[in-house]
Amino acid sequence: MTAIAPYLAYAAALGVAAFIPGPGVAGLVGQSLGNGLRASLFFLAGLALGDLVYLAVAVAGLAALVEIFAEALLVVKILGGAYLVYLGVVFWNNRGGLANLRAAKARSGLKAFLAGFTLTLGNPKTIVFYLALLPTVLDLHAVGVSEWSVLSILTVLVLFAVLSPYALVAAKGRALMTQPAALRRLNRIAGGIIGGAGALILGEAAVSTMRRV
Repeated sequence: MTAIAPYLAYAAALGVAAFIPGPGVAGLVGQSLGNGLRASLFFLAGLALGDLVYLAVAVAGLAALVEIFAEALLVVKILGGAYLVYLGVVFWNNRGGLANLRAAKARSGLKAFLAGFTLTLGNPKTIVFYLALLPTVLDLHAVGVSEWSVLSILTVLVLFAVLSPYALVAAKGRALMTQPAALRRLNRIAGGIIGGAGALILGEAAVSTMRRV
């Protein structure tokens, strides 16, 4: 795969898929509202890493293996959804004081990164894109190591280009809030968004479980 057209097709398809609101966008906006731009960029980096994992799975032809280990993937969804619900509760209960805000920012980077990574691994939209839709966009049999490297770079660039505006707008809104009462309300909005994203993933996992019974 040497022509530029397949790369453009991939970038366009990924851009459209990323732009459509889903658990990832909801989690990113919630993280930006709750902890600010720095944490949301860590969260976005976690989202991108999760995408790279599924890209590698698809390119390596392991989609069938994912189906074999569907139960393990279901566990990942449940854990990821539960973690997001937990984060939502934490944001909801944050009283919004400036001291608490500074302390949360100091420790939020790694947690935000892990939250983004976990969300992507359990996000049904991401799974469908890489394991079902991607083979219709690219000839995965023609993807070698060099092509995979280019696709990986494209993935990170596209995700940051498409999703960063969501984080920037939410962070700007948070920056306007300086009163503790306003921050408490914003934290509850952030908690509701992040918890809702986790609930969506848990709901999808419950539906998958019922179909297997």
